[in-house]
Amino acid sequence: MHPRQWIEIRPEGIYCKPGNFYIDPSRPVEHAVITHGHADHARGGHGTAIATPETLAIMRVRYGQEHATVEQRALPYNHPILYNDVTISLHPAGHILGSAQVRLEYEGSSIVFSGDYKRAADPTCPPFEPVPCDVFVTEATFALPVFVHPPIAGEIAKLLHSLHLFPERCHQIGVYALGKCQRVIMELRRAGYAETIYLHGAMVKLCALYQDFGIDLGSLEQVTVENAKTLAGKIVLCPPSALDDRWSRKLPDVLTVAASGWMRIRARAKQKGVELPLIISDHADWNELTHTIADVGAPEIWVTHGREEALVYHAHQNGVKAQALHMLGYEDESE
Repeated sequence: MHPRQWIEIRPEGIYCKPGNFYIDPSRPVEHAVITHGHADHARGGHGTAIATPETLAIMRVRYGQEHATVEQRALPYNHPILYNDVTISLHPAGHILGSAQVRLEYEGSSIVFSGDYKRAADPTCPPFEPVPCDVFVTEATFALPVFVHPPIAGEIAKLLHSLHLFPERCHQIGVYALGKCQRVIMELRRAGYAETIYLHGAMVKLCALYQDFGIDLGSLEQVTVENAKTLAGKIVLCPPSALDDRWSRKLPDVLTVAASGWMRIRARAKQKGVELPLIISDHADWNELTHTIADVGAPEIWVTHGREEALVYHAHQNGVKAQALHMLGYEDESE
């Protein structure tokens, strides 16, 4: 039975009819399978939430210990379970800590929902794992040929060079609190930066959680009223929304930095007042998306969450059946 006969799009999100569960629903439901912890995919209030142990831990930090009203069911990678006649398994997506692709199998056919993913190496999570299936559902956040992300080592080198050139300036970097923050820290450590890195309060609990899962982020300290004026020549990580708000005004001679795949668009960086744009993304770029379609080898793909048309066209040109899934409620929160 083809997945189109047992998968449907409802106002709540993607629904598996024989399993009676949703994948990344946009509102509380009775049964939910969650691909990862970003708020446009993981929401509190579900009855049963099925996800990797790491994602459930992230949800507890963000939504409280009892974010699921009936059960938090931890499902490690590559451990299939039977759930109402549907076999569910989770596989690494390479997006952030705990991120997973969801593979469903029912009556001889299979479908894989990629969730958000990337193919670049990331020291904070296992790499993406191509999973054979009949239908592959892929994200398309950066699904235009103009989006080709440079190696992250070069972007980190730009940041360290700027610190060397402007030792009197506090380098305030706008990064998303979950995933991007911790990846940037780890890449700084990999590049030899051993000094204390300072955090906006919104980053502290999630960085502690990463440390709990064995990811050594090195010396971190929260920005306070007392230490803020002493951070000239230091690195401060904050949410993108804090780059131009009152919080940042207490820092000395700020040099504004932003780490995002969208920094490829110079007009966006200029509009946001970013002096040092770093093209660092936790989503697959155009080359990674097209290579992934080939690696997975599914005869059919469904495209969602982004610029669907270009990727659908590319698939058709390469002999792969493809269609766009137009869904509401999923934004690019992680960039």
